[in-house]
Amino acid sequence: MSDAGEFIDLALQREGSWSRADELRTRLEKNPGGRGLRFYGASVGAIRGTVRDAGRRYAGLSHDAVTALSSELWEVPVFERRLAAVVLLQANVKLLTNSDLTRLEGFIREARMPDLVDPLAVDVVGPLVDGLDILGRVRADSVLDRWVREPDAWLRRAALLSPLLALRAGAGDWDRFVRHARAVLGESGRRFGSADAEVGGTAGAAAVREALSRVLAEVAKTRPELQFTPDAG
Repeated sequence: MSDAGEFIDLALQREGSWSRADELRTRLEKNPGGRGLRFYGASVGAIRGTVRDAGRRYAGLSHDAVTALSSELWEVPVFERRLAAVVLLQANVKLLTNSDLTRLEGFIREARMPDLVDPLAVDVVGPLVDGLDILGRVRADSVLDRWVREPDAWLRRAALLSPLLALRAGAGDWDRFVRHARAVLGESGRRFGSADAEVGGTAGAAAVREALSRVLAEVAKTRPELQFTPDAG
């Protein structure tokens, strides 16, 4: 384990409590990604504070150091470690590049719960894509185009949520979001193999529709002129 990884892990364990760990386990094991996870019982505030302290202690981490540390934290199936990896990426999103979408896709496929997928999509994938140059953006858009047609409902959810910050702020590509939303809704009747039953079945469809509803509700608050209909007709 790296020095930074060990510092974060030990700090998270110190901040944990058995009662909070039991509460998290009860709530998160209802999600496919919650099964098999362990819990330290550290609060979200403690996780953010720990990552912030690590950033001060190990200042000036490069792109490679940040991404390697995120993978190191994520690799151990402990919820607080994985959320710390998300917070680390949120804090260093300006360092990320188009090639990091592969790593993020892997995280999302494993996460399979809103508590991890949503901040990855909204606060990491979206800002990463928005910060790319034209060529990088074209490549990233092709990745998101693939995500919306994936059997994995959590990738579809992530694709829908990724432009939320930009759309809410009056920017973003609304037409592209609408195309993605229609593509996702069009996949709702698709038949999935047994290996994808958890992410492609009824629960998966609900996860995707929940994401769509969230984006539409939040955008409507600031941009009521934007309208969405399920199909082009």
